[in-house]
Amino acid sequence: MESIEVRWRGGFASREANALHAAAFGGPVYPDQEWDWVALVDAHSLGWVTARVGDELVGFANVLWDGFVHAWLQDVMVSPARQRSGIGVALVDLATVEARRAGCEWLHVDFDEEHAGFYLQRCGFEPARAGLKAL
Repeated sequence: MESIEVRWRGGFASREANALHAAAFGGPVYPDQEWDWVALVDAHSLGWVTARVGDELVGFANVLWDGFVHAWLQDVMVSPARQRSGIGVALVDLATVEARRAGCEWLHVDFDEEHAGFYLQRCGFEPARAGLKAL
């Protein structure tokens, strides 16, 4: 059995995050100069969680915050070949622990209906109403 290493603020390269994002969400791989994940999380995030099997980045979750009591999960992603193996839950669990440790009282997440079971049953979120406006 392969060992999965889940780390708060684990090291990663933008090219790895771009490739994982494209695989997990079915989109394009952005050039690093267009979507520099390392610079973005450094500038805007409370932290992030990485999951690795050996040298391979297999999971990632970004934790944004307001600098006070609210944190948000963004870009929770697991390599398609490794989904449904517990990696996503491990990412969310560590993000929860670290947001709480930073003094946050609330952890928010938005998700499509197809992911409700993951967030509500497996990760312990409560349903909440929210709004969304396309810009």
